[in-house]
Amino acid sequence: MKWLRCLILALVFLAGSSGKGMPPAASHEGSNVKYPPPAAPHKGGRLFVSHFENVLGTSMELKVLAASAKDASMAEAAATKEIARLQKILSAYDDHSEFSGWLRTSNEAVRVSPELFEVLGLFDQWRIASGGALDASAEVITKLWKRSAAQQRVPTEQELRAAVGEVKEPHWTLDPVAHTATHLSHAPLMLNSFAKSYIIKRAADAAMRSGNTRAVVVNIGGDLVILGDLKETVQISDPKADAENDPPIDQLALANRAVATSGNYRRGELIAGHWYSHIVDPRTGQPADAVISATVVSPSATDAGALATTFNVLTPAESIRLAAGIPGVEYLIITRSGERLTSPGWHLLETPVAASPASSKPGGAPDFELWIDLEINLQKEGFAKRPYVAVWVEDENHAPVRTIAIWHERDRYLPELKSWYLKYRDLYNADKNTLGTVSSATRSAGKYTLKWDGDDDRGNPVKPGKYTIKIEAAREHGTYQLMRQELNWNDTPQSINLPGNVEIASASLDYRKKTSGK
Repeated sequence: MKWLRCLILALVFLAGSSGKGMPPAASHEGSNVKYPPPAAPHKGGRLFVSHFENVLGTSMELKVLAASAKDASMAEAAATKEIARLQKILSAYDDHSEFSGWLRTSNEAVRVSPELFEVLGLFDQWRIASGGALDASAEVITKLWKRSAAQQRVPTEQELRAAVGEVKEPHWTLDPVAHTATHLSHAPLMLNSFAKSYIIKRAADAAMRSGNTRAVVVNIGGDLVILGDLKETVQISDPKADAENDPPIDQLALANRAVATSGNYRRGELIAGHWYSHIVDPRTGQPADAVISATVVSPSATDAGALATTFNVLTPAESIRLAAGIPGVEYLIITRSGERLTSPGWHLLETPVAASPASSKPGGAPDFELWIDLEINLQKEGFAKRPYVAVWVEDENHAPVRTIAIWHERDRYLPELKSWYLKYRDLYNADKNTLGTVSSATRSAGKYTLKWDGDDDRGNPVKPGKYTIKIEAAREHGTYQLMRQELNWNDTPQSINLPGNVEIASASLDYRKKTSGK
């Protein structure tokens, strides 16, 4: 029963906060959970991969293990249809959604859909279980910080007290018999904390029910669900090295699990040169900054999503105690100082990270690197697939030097990237970008950052000189664009903005001294 589980979690948290009645942090209940090795894919099945932009305000990767392309297409259609359906129920950004309509009511018992009723009930449970660290009305505080950032100031103590007071007010009541929800306050509410994970799980379920689907991975903005007969490699983004092609901080091998990552390294407010996290503590009104990333693995998608956000707000000790009361939960917490905290069972999920090729000879400008920012043009409505994109480097003799990124779905359409394919077709064996999936803090839709460290494809530093950066975008038998920009690889910083085109809204190059992170 949900109310009993909620009570147990709350007692666990409160007991831990008092320091009484709890076992040592290193011996929590989840430490004895055994994870069988993920099953290998069925022979004869094929893995179909699709990438979409502007899904729930971010990017989506969908993998389907199916017997045929027709079965995979059916699974894809089922997943996207379910996402669109739930978005029309739960979105606070859509004025016509059920949730937005309900927000416009006041002190009226409204019979709501089962999905909205369930999500509101889950927020009630997690607000209690987290001691107030997770609250749908945290949007009151988020809006205050956004207004203050626009004025380049931090909120006053009086403003923060008023915002926290508004958060503490009751915002709704639920009647489980009549299945109604009564909206009580005027506070802005957002169901972001784990509604995305809720939607991902139901999209994965819908895909599994369609056609001859054997396994599915749905990854929306770095939160994901893996279902079926598939062993999936999940890379965890390093919060201090946030380019798309930076090495992960860890790597897991998972099956039939949900993963969620929350952190302050992709979204926030810059005020007077200081970065403030977009994750706020509803109890104090302050941005949460002691933890910079939290990744949670769980059999439950909503547990993973709720805990990942909550762990950014609570102290690590509080997070450890809370996780101890929820079987099957494993976590990786990275603190602001760089300390790495893991659950006792985390190491059972880990798989070795492939080492980057080592440089074998000195280069000409070893202290410089190139940052490349891309923004893909977004379709306003519907589920638009991401174009195929290749980003690579040529020397002054037009010889290929380094492939920085290659994004595509089906090998048969790889020649659509004409310029890259002409240079690399004899060297290309497999799309390494589709071998695994990435869990990270949510990025904005269509916005990507890549980095070139100055090494060639073999891991050797390039010599000083002129190089050409190429950014190519294409669609299957559709549009085609190619950007070129010459760059002097030396010891002089350079910043270059490139004009956009049909597929790439904008791109910029920032050649600068190497740093440890973004």
